[in-house]
Amino acid sequence: MSDLKNVQPLADFNWDEFENGANASASEEDLQKAYDETLNKVSDHQVVEGTVISVDKKEVVVNIGYKSDGIIPASEFRYNPDLKVGDKVEVYVENQEDKKGQLILSHKKARLSKSWERVNAALENEEVIQGYIKCRTKGGMIVDVFGIEAFLPGSQIDVHPIRDYDVFVGKTMEFKVVKINQEFRNVVVSHKALIEAELEAQKKEIISKLEKGQVLEGTVKNITSYGVFVDLGGVDGLIHITDLSWGRVSDPHEVVTLDQKINVVILDFDDEKKRIALGLKQLTPHPWDALDPNLKVGDHVKGKVVVIADYGAFVEIAPGVEGLIHVSEMSWSQHLRSAQEFMHVGDEVEAVILTLDREERKMSLGIKQLKEDPWETIEVKYPVGSKHTAKVRNFTNFGIFVELEEGVDGLIHISDLSWTKKVKHPSEFTHVGAEMDVVVLEIDKENRRLSLGHKQLEDNPWDTYETLYTPGSVHTGKITEMMDKGAVITLNEGGEGFATPKHLVKEDGTQAHLGEELSFKVIEFVKDAKRIILSHSRTFEEGKDEVKPAHKHTGAKKSDAPQINNVVAGTSLGDLDVLADLKAKLEKGE
Repeated sequence: MSDLKNVQPLADFNWDEFENGANASASEEDLQKAYDETLNKVSDHQVVEGTVISVDKKEVVVNIGYKSDGIIPASEFRYNPDLKVGDKVEVYVENQEDKKGQLILSHKKARLSKSWERVNAALENEEVIQGYIKCRTKGGMIVDVFGIEAFLPGSQIDVHPIRDYDVFVGKTMEFKVVKINQEFRNVVVSHKALIEAELEAQKKEIISKLEKGQVLEGTVKNITSYGVFVDLGGVDGLIHITDLSWGRVSDPHEVVTLDQKINVVILDFDDEKKRIALGLKQLTPHPWDALDPNLKVGDHVKGKVVVIADYGAFVEIAPGVEGLIHVSEMSWSQHLRSAQEFMHVGDEVEAVILTLDREERKMSLGIKQLKEDPWETIEVKYPVGSKHTAKVRNFTNFGIFVELEEGVDGLIHISDLSWTKKVKHPSEFTHVGAEMDVVVLEIDKENRRLSLGHKQLEDNPWDTYETLYTPGSVHTGKITEMMDKGAVITLNEGGEGFATPKHLVKEDGTQAHLGEELSFKVIEFVKDAKRIILSHSRTFEEGKDEVKPAHKHTGAKKSDAPQINNVVAGTSLGDLDVLADLKAKLEKGE
């Protein structure tokens, strides 16, 4: 046995030849060479074409004709969800054999190596390509195209405005390359361009068949403050807000919703049929045609204020049926005011039909008619001589307009304000908004105006003055106003008189001044003109203080004339005032 331990095999013994027959003469190198020639010759960092032999959720196995198959992560094929066994794909050889003896391939790098050329070719040839939408970004989406991250603007996703971008993330869609920036290698793609090409053909067909009055089904595409855009199948039309409903619409959202399917009627379009006007309300009968046929003038109706202006308010008594309440029909008052003082939009009101024109579809309403016209029974409530309290509304140079109640106005003439005070302008006497006691002097029912008085509430003091301020009588008064022509004297017993400058000379020869209290003789008293002429100088001038009583024309004797002449002959120019007074009295027949 020990001899056997020393037996060594021949170092150059060829066991293959022994097993295959001792005649095998091919060397090991020749056999290896023959084996290698049956496989594809590949090298690292090269792009080759392979065949998919297995696909699952995690990985894709690709055969490139090498001694082992390559495994690629399934995520690299997200852009192509239709990948299946047998498909030809390009792969990049990362490593022929890793530590585990595995062939390492990359589809992503293979795509990248040729993607730029392919993208440029797709733009040049207007080729439709596939891309995988990876994520959202500002203004649009990021799309994987041939391994390049391309930009898909939000406006290029669809022909309709997109409200939820997230639903597109993770989808594989078809695109067209629309723009490439060679310097920065930026790529812009569009899905909308594909749809528009299809819609253009549909659009031409639809436009060629459009007719006024035609009813079509459409989809609400966009809602604006002025109307609704409807997609008629590639052709857009606009329903103006006034054509949405027979009633007034403040917001189109009240009538339709986005993506809603609606029937519309074609109202009009331009020559090229690019601007199409649509109607929705025209599909239903006009509300005026359905209005109660028994409705007539004088009937009471209820409605809602839908529009208001200074001149009046529009009241909707039924959807699409409106009546106008003019501001003059809101109150019996003749003072026209703004309609906003009486009502507001949204108010529920009751009114009386004043006019009704079914052909013109017009109606006028009134609310003052719900109350009795105060002028119908004006003589009962405001008879002549009755006393009332009124409110000052405005002034004129000749008087004051007052309101006794809504719809009942009156005028107080400036001469009827005071018995004694001379009022130059009504604003000296009162102010707008103040209350005044008045008495009814006259009723003008036709012109709806009352003549009123204020001074008539008191007795006429001139009746008393007539007996008190007789010519020649002397009274005490105070100078309250000085003018070039004379002075106003307020008499202690009441009333005012007037004295010319020459009658204001005092006994010492000086002139009387403002605020001075003196005695005055009455030279003239005229009740109708409310005039009292006074003189201070006559109170101390001897022989001039007697005023002869005036004679009536009816009883005058011929001997009176020489008497007057005698007086004239014996007087100075300063005494002519007395003669003038006497002459006036004679002419009056006193």
